[in-house]
Formats: sequence, C-alpha cells, structure tokens
Amino acid sequence: MEYKFTTENFEAEVLKSEIPVLVDFYADWCGPCKMMAPVIAQIAEGYEGKMKVGKCNVDDNMDLAENYKIYSIPAFKVFKGGEAVLDIVGAMSASALIEKIEQVLN
Repeated sequence: MEYKFTTENFEAEVLKSEIPVLVDFYADWCGPCKMMAPVIAQIAEGYEGKMKVGKCNVDDNMDLAENYKIYSIPAFKVFKGGEAVLDIVGAMSASALIEKIEQVLN
C-alpha cells in the first residue's frame, strides 16, 4: 500500500511510525518523478508490513519540502525512529534504490 503524506499527517504517519518509512518527495510536473512512480509502487508492495512507503507532493506541502531541504526532485528519504537516516536524490533503477534502502533497514 502506498501512503500519501501531507503536512497534516506527516508527524503521525512518518515521524511516529513504529516501522521505517520511505518518503518519495515529488511533483506532478516532474518527468523523472513520473518515471519513479512504478518503482515506488513496486517497493510499497514488496515491503508491505516491513516499511511504510508513500509520496509527498512538494507543491502541496512546501513546508515539508523546505523543512527537509528538498532542493531537487525526485528525492527519497528513509525515516527510522522519527529521524531521516537516508537521503537519495534523482531517478534510478528499482534495484539501485532497493540496495540503498536495504543498507539502512538491516
């Protein structure tokens, strides 16, 4: 299941999550973000129950983008225990993204 993270639910869904959370910071007009959408959907399905996976639209949630210093998209952050433990910027293959995620999950 892919979550939708917003200013209103970010604290409860991401920062206070019992399990790690992958946040995809994106925008609807961003070509590379659109390329990553099926990758994020695949990761959401593959990590169901082990990690929350969701998207945060930077245009609709500028305060979050500013707070987490999102200067280029797509940008991915993995949160554990309320802290960002992994920062990734740019489009990449599913295997490359999964490899980076696995490093912080184990």
